[in-house]
Amino acid sequence: MADRPTLERLVKLNDVWLSRKDVLHGIKKYDVSSRKIRIHTDCGEVITVNNSRRSASARSLRNSKYRKVCKLCKLSDERINRFVAKDFYDPGITYVEAPVKKSAPKKVLKKGMAEASTVQTAPVAAETPQKAVSIAPQAAAQTTQTVSQSTQSTSKEPVSVSAKEKFSPSQRKRLEALLISDEINLDDPNLPPFEELEAEMVSKRKAELVDIYENSREHMLAKLERDISAFLISKGFIEIKSSILIPEEYIIRMGIDKDVELSKQVFRTDDGKCLRPMLAPVLYNYLHRFGKVMPDPLRIFEIGPCYRKESDGSSHLEEFTMVNFCQMGEGCTRENLVQLIDEFLTYLGISYEIEGDECMVYGATVDVMHGDLELSSAVVGPVPMDMDWGIDKPWIGAGFGLERLLKAKYNFKNIKRGSRSEFYYNGIYTNL
Repeated sequence: MADRPTLERLVKLNDVWLSRKDVLHGIKKYDVSSRKIRIHTDCGEVITVNNSRRSASARSLRNSKYRKVCKLCKLSDERINRFVAKDFYDPGITYVEAPVKKSAPKKVLKKGMAEASTVQTAPVAAETPQKAVSIAPQAAAQTTQTVSQSTQSTSKEPVSVSAKEKFSPSQRKRLEALLISDEINLDDPNLPPFEELEAEMVSKRKAELVDIYENSREHMLAKLERDISAFLISKGFIEIKSSILIPEEYIIRMGIDKDVELSKQVFRTDDGKCLRPMLAPVLYNYLHRFGKVMPDPLRIFEIGPCYRKESDGSSHLEEFTMVNFCQMGEGCTRENLVQLIDEFLTYLGISYEIEGDECMVYGATVDVMHGDLELSSAVVGPVPMDMDWGIDKPWIGAGFGLERLLKAKYNFKNIKRGSRSEFYYNGIYTNL
């Protein structure tokens, strides 16, 4: 038998289903397609999951732990003991399985099954087709004895999670997804049981989504873009919009050649272009061109998406939104830059601290921090690379990631809650 049987095989052999709340259900029947399995339980529930041997559902059926038994399913002791004992893994039984192609593991088919979706009824006791099972008389006797011993030694009480942990790993993961910030401490021993707590949180999240739909109808990221744009325009900045695709030569001119670590994070295309990892290159070009015709000082800004091959983490995204604002000419001092940053973050209602630091592109920077979260690296020019862009005047500038601003403002634990996402809307997990 394979170390990791398919979910379809596990469903057939276990003859029970373990819900994400760790409740044990009887299986009345199940439908199988190449990618999905739909489970019909004895109590009337219908659950559709991915037909994957590496899924959480497959892992739960390979294990023997459960929290309680569904009362409506009326599972017999025999079916419960079968799930706990896993006696169908007896080495005396040889299971025949269709070969698995490494290139397409999701298209594994049972012997004699059509490739199209099929409907099967789960047996009350595990029945194995004669062609698929070969049991020697002696092995059959040993199997019967093993089942008998297992029945005697297995307690009829549900096998619960460790007493040291209030929630199982899967339950904790579910609750963390439903939490928006630190509204609940999951380590609090006085919390209600998982089913009650989950139901309460789901109800609250649904009400919040309905309230958004009936009232503001605004996505927080889009609203933040509009608020920032209104603030900077009121301060005399002109807004620009540039292409997401930029020449790779711009990146090299910023000092990011192939020997620099940041170069590995750039998404490149086949025509000498790349997805912009920052807004600065085009802003440099606007400073150079507008500087010839606009009054002094020149103030410009842009808000738009950027792309980097960032490592997964609670504070990084591969697709993120930046705002860069800069001023060139008169009044470009560190004091004026810090004052502008203070007015900007006060307007947004975000606390911060100013620190000094160094960066690879600009050298000395003015770092804006919210606790341990870096919000911005601001710069007071001129810097040596200015000459590569035709800039010969003093300038100041700062760049902020909007998703990080939302993370700081709403105390999100994960930056994805405020990002472009199908899984989160305004910080709320959408899989309710």
